[in-house]
Amino acid sequence: MYRTVTARAPATEETAQQQAYASLRQRILIGDLAPGQRLTLRGLAAELSLSPTPVREALRRLAAEGALTVGRNRRVTVPLPTSAQLIELVQLRCVLETHLAARALPHVTDRLIDNLREVDADIDAALAAQDYARAVLLNQRFHTLLYTANPEGTGMSLVESLWLQLGPCMRIAAGQADELYPEDHHKTLLDTLRARDPIAVTRVLRQDIEAGFGDLTARALQAVLG
Repeated sequence: MYRTVTARAPATEETAQQQAYASLRQRILIGDLAPGQRLTLRGLAAELSLSPTPVREALRRLAAEGALTVGRNRRVTVPLPTSAQLIELVQLRCVLETHLAARALPHVTDRLIDNLREVDADIDAALAAQDYARAVLLNQRFHTLLYTANPEGTGMSLVESLWLQLGPCMRIAAGQADELYPEDHHKTLLDTLRARDPIAVTRVLRQDIEAGFGDLTARALQAVLG
């Protein structure tokens, strides 16, 4: 069977769609959009200085990725996970990211560890300045640098999908770092990487991911959001 080849959209339209998608995706990743927040097509189009069409396509794409929810009345919202969903997402992160870290460990160099230490210091500075969006972004950079040390790695797209679903919650968790994250597991993780200890790396990374959310349940989210 032959498929009908449709004409490609003008480059300017494709660029606008990609711009809308990239901008909204980044805002979700760093928690600039809060869990449960309602989004309007016109409002987003005005913010992005774009026509509604590319923004609508971006919203559809993000909804397909689980980053947004579209109701029966076409109301678009940032998902507000239940406690069970939050736990599931965190546990999926643990499974995937410990696997990627173990696979990356043979490729970790002392120079990379030094780079990770610098990023971790920047995270501390962002938290001290209460710049939680930057702290979330830097935390993602820290983990990305580690996992992509493996030149044969192929799992980052899966991890980023989870980050996208957790981004709004991660921003809230960063704002409660003193209570949820009293022990800096990143620094312990750096020590285990330096020792090239795969068992310890896996254990500490799991502790890091789980502690980053701590007791941030759905009820706690609702309390923070008011």
